[in-house]
Amino acid sequence: MAAEAPRAFCFATPCAAADVRITPELVYSKERGHGYEASAPRNAAGQPFFFSVDLTEGNYRVTATLGGEQASDTTVKAELRRLMLDAVQLPAGGRGERSFIVNVRTPRIPAVSSVAEGVVALKAPRETVEEAWAWDGRLSLEINGPAPALRRLLIEKVELPTVFLLGDSTVADQSQEPYASWGQMLTALFKPTVAVANHAESGETYRDSLARRRLDKILSALKPGDTVLLQFGHNDQKQQRDGSGNASTYQAELRRHVQAVRERGGVPVVMSSMERRGFDEQGRIKPSLIEYANAAREVAVEMKAAFIDLNAMSKTMYESLGVERTQLAHPMNSGKLDNTHHNNYGSYQLARLVALGLKQAGVPVAAQLRDDLGSIDPAKPPAPESFRIAPSPGFTNLRPLGD
Repeated sequence: MAAEAPRAFCFATPCAAADVRITPELVYSKERGHGYEASAPRNAAGQPFFFSVDLTEGNYRVTATLGGEQASDTTVKAELRRLMLDAVQLPAGGRGERSFIVNVRTPRIPAVSSVAEGVVALKAPRETVEEAWAWDGRLSLEINGPAPALRRLLIEKVELPTVFLLGDSTVADQSQEPYASWGQMLTALFKPTVAVANHAESGETYRDSLARRRLDKILSALKPGDTVLLQFGHNDQKQQRDGSGNASTYQAELRRHVQAVRERGGVPVVMSSMERRGFDEQGRIKPSLIEYANAAREVAVEMKAAFIDLNAMSKTMYESLGVERTQLAHPMNSGKLDNTHHNNYGSYQLARLVALGLKQAGVPVAAQLRDDLGSIDPAKPPAPESFRIAPSPGFTNLRPLGD
């Protein structure tokens, strides 16, 4: 099969002869295979816009040339608000190139050894409509920030190590503000030498991962040496209420995931789920998931898999912030605080703790984390009052599935 040719798009003159010139009225169509998303603002001063390109499944290096006649401040997100570039600031007349890696996929599962051909059983309408950009076989970029300035995009298919994510709503790409997850922030913490493919979905469990064939989808794309981060627990715990499961069945299903990843040559990383926000009278976190955190640890020890104790690190972070300031890590929706899910600040800090966990566990892909992340200490989280990420357009009052 011939290699996929690079594609270049020019948004500001002068343009190279081989570049595709993108004018303000060029709306995406399937026939054209690229263009602005018609349902989103485009080329409006100081407002975000969305640009999509049809691509085959795989990993792509995107090199963005930024800058304009005026001082610019550009944030780039991909697919469902996966953070790629955060607040790239350039002076008036300045130009700068930044590269990042985006994973593009479809629901189709090709047949590989031990995995039958098929499709992922997407949730309708959540994944088929509201989250369709995660599965539509094209790259969608959100160009955002106080003064966004995009001049050119170069898109090249690449063979690079991939970090696959599998988990629930606290990991999954959340499509609208005020919700976010650590999975859609982790992308910005790696160098452009590794891809992050987020296959997590709200409301799900290890059992759902098997039944909906999310694990099979990952296995069909997994290359030897790729990493798979596994974090379930919040929803698995609720199986006790209906009598369909407990910590023992959770462990059995987790073992199946670890073994399957290893059989394909991957590196499984077992994670405990972050705690829910709930304090006692002494200002200490009330453990609500410790049984499942311990169950995850036991499987990791038993199977000699890397383990990240996000449960313990999140408790330390919450207690360091305190009862009142932890509210700034969680979304407020319709006047009510969501103590399970996170906003941009909370999810970004949890992503940093995941990065710390990768380093501490000696997972090889930790070598691909950015060199400028600075000190990461769950007992010393950055101040939420000064944290900023350009918010995406679109707001929902619909709480993510799961608790």
